[in-house]
Amino acid sequence: MASETKSKKVFDFQIIKRLLNYTKPYRFKFYALIGIIILASILGPLKPWLIQYIIDVPVREGDRILLLNATILLLILLVLHAILQYYSTFLAGWIGQHIIKDLRVKLFKHLLQMRLKFFDQNAIGRLITRNVSDIETLADVFSEGMAAIAGDILQITVILGFMLYTNWKLTLVSLSMFPLMLVATYIFKEKIKTSFNDVRIAVANLNTFVQEHISGMNIVQIFNSEEREYQKFVQINKEHRTANLKSVLYYSIYFPVAEIIAAMGTGLLVWYGCTQAIDNVNLLPSEVTVGTIISFVMYLAMFFRPIRMIADRFNTLQMGIVSTGRVLDLLDNQEDIMNEGNYQQSINGEVKFDKVWFAYNGEDFVLKDISFDVPKGQMLAIVGATGAGKSSIVNLLNRFYEINKGSIKVDGVDVKDFQLHSLRNGIGVVLQDVFLFSDTIFNNITLYHPEISESKVWETAELVGARAFIERLPGGLHYNVMERGNTLSVGQRQLISFIRAIVFDPKIIVLDEATSSVDSETENMIQNAIEFLMKGRTSIVIAHRLSTIQKADKILVMEKGEIIETGTHEELLSKKGYYFDLVNVQFKSNF
Repeated sequence: MASETKSKKVFDFQIIKRLLNYTKPYRFKFYALIGIIILASILGPLKPWLIQYIIDVPVREGDRILLLNATILLLILLVLHAILQYYSTFLAGWIGQHIIKDLRVKLFKHLLQMRLKFFDQNAIGRLITRNVSDIETLADVFSEGMAAIAGDILQITVILGFMLYTNWKLTLVSLSMFPLMLVATYIFKEKIKTSFNDVRIAVANLNTFVQEHISGMNIVQIFNSEEREYQKFVQINKEHRTANLKSVLYYSIYFPVAEIIAAMGTGLLVWYGCTQAIDNVNLLPSEVTVGTIISFVMYLAMFFRPIRMIADRFNTLQMGIVSTGRVLDLLDNQEDIMNEGNYQQSINGEVKFDKVWFAYNGEDFVLKDISFDVPKGQMLAIVGATGAGKSSIVNLLNRFYEINKGSIKVDGVDVKDFQLHSLRNGIGVVLQDVFLFSDTIFNNITLYHPEISESKVWETAELVGARAFIERLPGGLHYNVMERGNTLSVGQRQLISFIRAIVFDPKIIVLDEATSSVDSETENMIQNAIEFLMKGRTSIVIAHRLSTIQKADKILVMEKGEIIETGTHEELLSKKGYYFDLVNVQFKSNF
C-alpha cells in the first residue's frame, strides 16, 4: 500500500480525471451544476453595478419611477442569485455523496476479492481509514473543492472585468494590495498542505492503534499491559492533537492577515475615490462618482472574499486529491484472486496435490514438494508440529493463496480452472479460531443464504449436538451473539461453526484443528456426529488430538514443510518413527 507520507499534487490531472469519471452516471446534474456556477458567477457582480446605476442615475436625477423599477430589478436579481446558490450547494453535495457511495461500494467489493496475503501485509486500521475517512473526504472535493474553486475563479474574473470597464484607474488603486494577498495566500496554502498530511498520518495511526488494541484487549489485560498501552495511546493521541493544532495556528494567523490586507486595499480605494469625487463636486474633470465608489467597495469585498477562501479551498482540494490518490492506489492493487476459470460443475470430492511448493513471501518455502491424493469419500489426516505447514494446505485448497510450483486438482481439474464460487461452494471449512459476526446465530450460520431454511439449520444442529444449548438461549436461533461471538463459550462457537460448514452441503470437509479448543465433553458430543457427517464426503482433518484421527484412511506426518511419513494409524505406529513418538508423548503410553 502507498506510504502514509506520500502526497499528491494539488492539480494531479490523472487523479482528477479518474475522479470525474465517477460523475458519468450523474452527468445531467453535473452539467447543470457547471451551468449554475457560471450563471451565479455572472449575476453576483451585477449587484454592485446595479447599485451604482441606482445612485448615479435615479437618485441623482430624482426620478422616483426609475428608482422603483431599478430597486425591483435589484430584488429580483438578489432572489435569483440566492436560488442559484441554493441549487449550486445542493447539487455539489448531492453529486459528492453519490460518488462516495459508489466508490465505497466499489472499494469494499474490491477488498472482498483480495488475497489473504494482502490482509497479512496491511494493517486493518489503515484499510478502515481508506474505506471510511478517505472516501468521506471526497465529498468535499465537489462541495468545497473543485466546484467552489471554479466558481471563485470565474467570479473573480467577471468582477475584474466589471471593475476595469467601469474605471481602470480606480481598479489599479483598489488592487494594489493584491500581490501581497497572493503571497500570504501561497504561504498559507503550503503550510496548511503540510499540516494536512501530518493530520492524515496521525488519523491513520490512531485508527490502527485503537482497532488493534480493542480487538486484542484480552492480550493486553492478560499480560497486565494496560498502563504501557495507555501511555502509547497518549503519545499517539498527542501527535494527533499537535498535527491539528498546527492547522488551527495557520488559520488563526492567515485570516486576520488577509482581513488587514483587504482593509488596506479598501482604504486606498476610499481615499483615492473620494479625492476624485471631491474634484467632481468642484466641477473638475473626474470619472468617479459616489455610486462608483460604493460599487467599487462592494466589488473589492466580493473580489477579496474568494481570494481569502481560495487557500482553504485549495486545502480541501488537496485533502481530496490525497485521499482520492490513496483510494485509487488501493483499487489499482492487483493482489486480488485471479478468477479466470470457467469450470462450474459440482464437486464430487477427489483431491490431489502434485509436487506443490509454496511460500507466503515468495522465498521461504513452508511447503516443499508436497504430493498426496484423497479419493472421494475418504478421510485424510495431517499431523505435525506447529509451523509444519498443515494449515497452509487448507489455505491452498481453497485458493486463499496461490502456489509457487506444482498443481492442486479437485476431481481431476486444476483449482485455477474452477470458478471461485463453485470451488469454495463445494468445500466446508471448520477452523480452530471461530469468527462470528455481531448478528443472530441463524444469520451467522446461513450468512444470509436465501436457500437455507430454519428447519435445515435445526436439523443440522441436532446432528452435531448443538440444538440443546441453542434452545436454551433467549430467542434460540435468533439470539444475537454480539461481536466475535463473545457471549458464547469456545465450545459453543465451535459447534456453530460445524453447523455453518455442514448446512451448505459441501462434498469436501476440512477440519483445521477444529476440536483443539473444545473441552473433552464437547468433543465427545460432536465426535459421533462428525463421523456420521463425513460419510460420503471427502474429509481432510488437521488435528493435535491424535485420538480424533485414528480412523483416518491415510495419515500424513509433516515436519518443516515436508511429508516425512505416510500410512494408516496402525502402519505408522508399527514404524516407530515420528508419529509413534507423537502418540507416545500425547498418551503417555508405550506401544
